[in-house]
Amino acid sequence: MGSDTVGADTGFVCERCEGEGRVPMGAPPFQNELGSRIAKSICSACWEEWKQRQMVIINHYGLNVREQKAREFLIANLNSFLFGEGEDEAEIDTGQEGSVEW
Repeated sequence: MGSDTVGADTGFVCERCEGEGRVPMGAPPFQNELGSRIAKSICSACWEEWKQRQMVIINHYGLNVREQKAREFLIANLNSFLFGEGEDEAEIDTGQEGSVEW
């Protein structure tokens, strides 16, 4: 039995990808209600996708995650990405990629 089917015995279905039998997250990523919700309803594969997306957003927008506004922006994008809630996700303009001059 591969690791992709571990969740099959538990009846876990990811809220984001609706993948049956996906591996649920282990511990909550945050020590709050949102962290508990993510752990209960998001598979580990979708969480890994979010972490990659989060890194792109932080770098693209030059966010300082110590600032409250930056954290709120990331949480809004997390809710949009994982749960389809709120406004659309941050747009990443890749048309300028490689053209920045220092």
